[in-house]
Formats: sequence, C-alpha cells, structure tokens
Amino acid sequence: MRLEGGRESSNVEDRRGFPIGGRGASLGCGGLIILLIVSWLTGINPMQLLNMVQQSPSAAPSAQTAPSGAPGRAPGQAPSDQLGKFASVVLGSTEDVWKEIFQRSGKTYHPPTLVLFSGAARSACGMASMASGPFYCQLDGKVYLDTSFFRELSERFGAPGDFADAYVIAHEIGHHVQDELGIFEQVGRSRADKPTSVRIELQADCYAGVWGKHASNLIEPGDFEEGLRAASALGDERQPKMGQGDLAPQYVTHGSAHERQAGR
Repeated sequence: MRLEGGRESSNVEDRRGFPIGGRGASLGCGGLIILLIVSWLTGINPMQLLNMVQQSPSAAPSAQTAPSGAPGRAPGQAPSDQLGKFASVVLGSTEDVWKEIFQRSGKTYHPPTLVLFSGAARSACGMASMASGPFYCQLDGKVYLDTSFFRELSERFGAPGDFADAYVIAHEIGHHVQDELGIFEQVGRSRADKPTSVRIELQADCYAGVWGKHASNLIEPGDFEEGLRAASALGDERQPKMGQGDLAPQYVTHGSAHERQAGR
C-alpha cells in the first residue's frame, strides 16, 4: 500500500500501554474494598466513586510516569509510532471514501472512533481483548482493535501484508456504515440468528471491498490478493480460539472462509 503522505484521521484513541479503560490508575483488590466501604458510608454509587478516582489528575499517568513504550504520551493522544500512524491513515481513507459516497446519496457520514489498545480495554459492548478479536461496538460507535492482532493475522493465520491489516480495519468500519444506514435496526441484530449474523458480516466484507475500490490512490499490485487471503484466513472454521471473551456470539460470527472470499 502507498501510505506515504496519506491523511491521518484525528478519530483515533490510543489506549496502548495504559490501564484498562485508557485513563487513570487501576485499583487493586484492597483499593476496591476501600472504595466499597466509602460507598457504604457515604451512600455514593460505587461506580461514581470509581470514575472519580480514575479521572483524578493525581491518578493519571504523567509524561514522567508514562508506561514503557509510550514516553510522554497521554491516554487517548494520537499515536506517533509506525503501526499507529498506519491505522490512522487507513481510518482517514475510510472517512474520505464513505463521506463522498454518503454525500452522493444526500446523507451525512459520521465517522467512528478507532480505539487502539493492548491486552484489554473496556467497551460499551463488553471487555475487548485479543480473544474477542477486532470488533465494532454499536452501543458507543467505536471500533476496538488490539494491534497485536496484526501479528496474529500474519503469523498464526498466514495472512501477512499491510492491505490484509487494512482490510481488518475496513471490515469493522463496514459495520459502522451499516449502523449509519440503520441496517442493524432493520434486522434486529441483538436478536439475530446465525444466518442473519453471517449475512451482516459478509456485507461488512463487501463494504470493505467498496472502500478498497475507491481508495485506488493507496492500492499497489498484490494488495487485493492480501485482502482475500485475510478474508479466507478469518473464516469461522479457521479461528476456533477466537470469540472467547465477553462479547455476544454475533460479534464473532463471520461466515466460512469460502463465503468470505466469495462475498456471499
């Protein structure tokens, strides 16, 4: 892919290297017990107290105490490393493509936020982790991606390449496009059976292809083949260990390798 000079999206929330949730300090068991005692004595909701602790300036990492690998970076700040910039450029390209497509239909595209994390992160749809895989959360309108998934895609699933990685992002953005178009409401995704969930996933694959076709300024020979290999590698029968997190099954039902390559 030709990414040099590409516009970086500002809608990237980088939580890598920070406590779960991306801000503030995490509490140990002792801290949680103290918090519950304070809640009992004061009558304040324990979740409200927890938010107060996590948002406290004294609890937030400073430039001097930033976690290893992220010197001087605050939680949620735009990424400055190569992988983070790659994700930002791909996201920026999806924004440009879908904004133009929506405008042609007289609609307004509202871009989602891409949350980059390492290990685990909280989302409105449950706990995001490597086990859950990349996913779009309709409840908060964000895409969640543990960037180590790119290494897994290459080494474990045998689908290396920058366009394969970009395809993963574009697929999840495809779910946001579905959300923007009201498709989730039409099919009742929260109660969808497996065949319906698979069709939704295959449509997101199709939308990823739509992005790839319109992002011709980024495409190099061999890129589409990388994307097809990634689609095949991530078929349901080839990822038996995925989907073991807290997410509902419909978030990790994507169709077979053949269906994903064929787009149906």
